[in-house]
This record gives sequence, C-alpha cells and structure tokens, in this order.
Amino acid sequence: MTASELINPATEELLRTVEQTSIAGVDDAVARAKVAQRDWARLAPGDRAAALRSFAAAVDAHVDELAALEVANSGHPIGNATWEAGHVRDVLQFYSATPERLSGKQIPVAGGLDITFNEPLGVIGVITPWNFPMPIAVWGFAPALAAGNAVLVKPAEWTPLTTIRIGELAVEAGLPPDLFQVLPGKGSVVGERFVTHPDVRKIVFTGSTEVGTRVMAGAAAQVKRVTLELGGKSANIVFDDCDLEKAAATAPYGVFDNAGQDCCARSRILVQRNVYDRFMELLEPAVKGVAVGDPASKDTEMGPLVSKSHWQSVASYVPGDAPVAFRGDAPSGPGYWFPPTVLTPERSDRTVREEIFGPVVAVLPFDDEADAIALANDTPYGLSGSIWTDDLSRAVRVSRAVEAGNLSVNSHSSVRYNTPFGGFKQSGLGRELGPDAPLSFTETKNVFYAIGDA
Repeated sequence: MTASELINPATEELLRTVEQTSIAGVDDAVARAKVAQRDWARLAPGDRAAALRSFAAAVDAHVDELAALEVANSGHPIGNATWEAGHVRDVLQFYSATPERLSGKQIPVAGGLDITFNEPLGVIGVITPWNFPMPIAVWGFAPALAAGNAVLVKPAEWTPLTTIRIGELAVEAGLPPDLFQVLPGKGSVVGERFVTHPDVRKIVFTGSTEVGTRVMAGAAAQVKRVTLELGGKSANIVFDDCDLEKAAATAPYGVFDNAGQDCCARSRILVQRNVYDRFMELLEPAVKGVAVGDPASKDTEMGPLVSKSHWQSVASYVPGDAPVAFRGDAPSGPGYWFPPTVLTPERSDRTVREEIFGPVVAVLPFDDEADAIALANDTPYGLSGSIWTDDLSRAVRVSRAVEAGNLSVNSHSSVRYNTPFGGFKQSGLGRELGPDAPLSFTETKNVFYAIGDA
C-alpha cells in the first residue's frame, strides 16, 4: 500500500499520512458490501431506522472532534466546521424516517391487484470533493443507506480525515462493518474502479464538470446510474429597487464562504447600472470587513485555501494587471492565504466565464431585467444564484427565467437537507437531498397479481 501526506493548509505543516486503497482493496470492499447489503435490506424497516438514529447520535457525541479534524485538514473556520459536523447528524436523523415511509403504490387495474415496490439498487459508490467533506458525503450515504443499500465512500485525497472518522463512528453505533466503508485513495484508482466495477450500481459524484463527464461516460458502459453535482458560476443579481445596503453587506458571504471554494458561490455580482457606483461604495467596507485568519478562532469568517496547488490556480486569475477594484485582508507568513478580491472585468473576461473556486468575485453592470437574465444565463453552468429586488412580480419572473437549480430571493441560501439540491446544464444531473432523495437509490418494481373469480 502507498500512503499520502496531508498538509494543514493554515500552517503548511504535515498533519499525518493516510494509506491509499488499491484496486484489489476496492474489489474486496465491494464483495463484502454486497453481502452486508442483502442482510441490511432484509431487516425490518423499524430496525434500519433505529440503526440510522444510533448513527446520528454517535455523530452528535463527536461533533467537536469532527469539527477540529476539519479545521486541521481543510482549513475551515471552527464555526463552519462545527455546523458541518452537526449537519451530518441532522441529515442522518432526517433520513432515519425513510425506512418506515418508503411506500410503494397499489394501482387499480382490471383482473387483479397491481403493486409497486421500491427495491434498493445494491452497492452505491459515493465520490466526494475536498471543499465540503462532511456535508457532501452525508448527502450521498444517508439516503442511500435509508433506502436499503450498502455504501462505499471515496473521500477527496486532500481531505479524507472527517469521512474516515465518520466511517468509524458508524461501526461504533452498531452498523455492520461492511455496510458503510470509507476507502481513501486516488480518484484514478478508487473512483475509476467504482465506475468500472459491475457490482457498484450507482455513482454519486461531486466535483469538476470535466471529471463528471468522464464518470458519466464510464458509467454508460454498464448503464450505471449517476448523480452528478458539478461546477458553478452563479450570479448574484442586484436590482435598483432592493435594499441596496443589505445586498452589499451580505454579498461577500455569498461568495467568500469557505474561501470561495464552493460550487454555489455567487462569483458574479450583476448590479443594475444606475445603482452600480453606490453598490461598489457599500461593497468595499463589507469586503474589507471579512475576518480572514486562524481557522481555529471563533472570530474567523474565512480561512486559507486548501492547498498550494489550488492557491496557484486561484492566483492565476489575478495577475498583476488584473482589474482589481479592492481587496480584503489576509494573513502573511505560512499558509495558503488569499485575500477576498473584487474584480471589475469586461463581460468576455475569463474571470466572468470560468469557475475560479476561490475568494475572487467579478462585478458587472447590467441595464434592465432582460439584460440581467441574459447575462446570468450566459454560462455553461446553472447551479445556484441570488436575486435582490423588492418587486414580487419581478422576483417571480426572474427566478423562473434564470437557468439554475437553486435560487434565493433577498438572501444567499442554497442548501437545506429537506429540499432538493442540484443543477441545470453542466452543473449536474439529478437531485440530492429533500424527501425524494432515497427514491433515487431504488428501482421501481411493478408486480401484478391475477385474481380469479370467487
């Protein structure tokens, strides 16, 4: 076995090493998961529900431990990391209701009785990214387990520690050891084997659109189901009739959360031209007020970028001649720090077109409602976005016209575990979360029972 080194992004110090899973290791895990899944699916629904509640309770008892791991491994501020660990508990608790509510249908037909069953797919492969290791993992494994499946999770190479610990907590809570397994390793090894293994019946992938297209193409060879949550270049649309002070004050938190390493980041701020200058005046102190620093401090709002290579990628979008309007502050010294940065580029600039995945936002003026919609939709992505207006009719019109899966009016909310989440266009395929998510991990089986005359 080979091992990978994990670096603390706030200090650049070696955190620990983690053993990498081989192809043989994946095959062994799949074989064991198949056996565990059959036993799990045969359990009474109430017993599966109770097991998931126990899993949620185990996570709840270790929220502080999980949060500290995420601070060290990912550089998330402690407040964010604590919320993320609690979110794992909440999502497990939410889907623990599924086993006893996963009802089929009785359909009226002539000559007999027709019934549908929601049968589990079998073994599910979940491939998670490095930006939100805990939330995105649980969005996949919680509804999949609730629907009667076994789950294998491949965490991102840079940030596997919290997922590994959650896997241990599952066993400590009483779940069968082979039912939910965490397999750290390279995407080209573990992830690729998930795609090619015939007994992995669905892939849940969150990551770049480039890799997502390869996952989808590989899955097609076996008609394997996929859920894909990919890139984003979301728009924050600010109309002249909104509460401009609030729109400006909250705009940094719509894009700089998690240092901009968020597919839902509102990385384009579109402002109606007649209030553009005033908005920029209000935005500057809001950006400079973002507290960037030690992720272990409760006062920190934004931590470092996740790695040196990612810092270099983000920095490439802000060369010396970039149209920088203003910047916030960031620590000097060790750590992959990048200040919140506001650009005022042309509409054709790459910073307007490409997903930067860092604390860099482009602000552009628009003329009217039609121009705002056209500019918001001028992207291959369609994941999220915000609309700021006090005109209810305009809010409805624009929210229906913007091509995105998750929109907020007069806020920057994107994800709730009890509502569906996913993207339009190249931002993905399928939906996660919400009450219907477990159904995406099942096959509908229709059975007709002929009934003779009495």
